[in-house]
Amino acid sequence: MALFGSSRDISMFRNINRELLHDVIQQEIAYYKISLETTRSNIYGESSKKIYQDPVLLKTLVTRADIQTTDSDFGPDINRSLSFAFLRDDLKDIELVPLNGDIILWNEGYYEIHAVNENQLVVGKSNEYFFTEYLNNFGSSLSIIVSAHLTRPEKLGIARQRL
Repeated sequence: MALFGSSRDISMFRNINRELLHDVIQQEIAYYKISLETTRSNIYGESSKKIYQDPVLLKTLVTRADIQTTDSDFGPDINRSLSFAFLRDDLKDIELVPLNGDIILWNEGYYEIHAVNENQLVVGKSNEYFFTEYLNNFGSSLSIIVSAHLTRPEKLGIARQRL
């Protein structure tokens, strides 16, 4: 029988993380979700012009990598990779599921998501996947971490507006 990671423990972790992210760190981003209903795709499911929904402001923890500059025949090109950590409950509250191709506006730069990870489990268990019935009260997934890279705003067709 599991001793740690019960629903009371998970509730304490959620409250501490939410207070830390919302009241102490207070880092905000604008999240642009691809509008699948209005974006037209070809027979391969690809689209040259994506349409995005209005941005949603989210609290997040940002991990920055160094800026890398490459030179080509067309001049210097800047690249930067970032990871954004969200509380799973914050995304669940607004029914947002991060997907590859979504855009994040942070620090005057647009970042396109290329990987979504949900592998930080409390006590190594998820209460959604279990074989023994009583284990559904133990463990949880608290965060979703997305990796993104810098992209050009001209490519996106997103007009900067006041948030």
